[in-house]
Amino acid sequence: MAKTKSGGSSRLGRSSRPKYLGIKVNNNQSVRPGMVIVRQRGTSFKAGENVKRGGDDTLYAHKAGVVKFVSKKVTKFDGSRKLIKVVSVVDQKK
Repeated sequence: MAKTKSGGSSRLGRSSRPKYLGIKVNNNQSVRPGMVIVRQRGTSFKAGENVKRGGDDTLYAHKAGVVKFVSKKVTKFDGSRKLIKVVSVVDQKK
């Protein structure tokens, strides 16, 4: 006897659409207010100066300027230290 029922059902073709996550604007590039800088799941990058975090953890520019990525050491409440990545938007030099 056959183990599976015969028929034309395929196990393929159920792929979900890609989420297009990642860094959208690189370091030293200019942005306008509302432009998406990083699309992420969770907070791999933290929001710095003039950057806001959306409901799905997307970071976007709050003011016009130039994007800066920096690494910072942060002391947590238990005394341990952690290296975090911060995204900021600073004013353009004129």
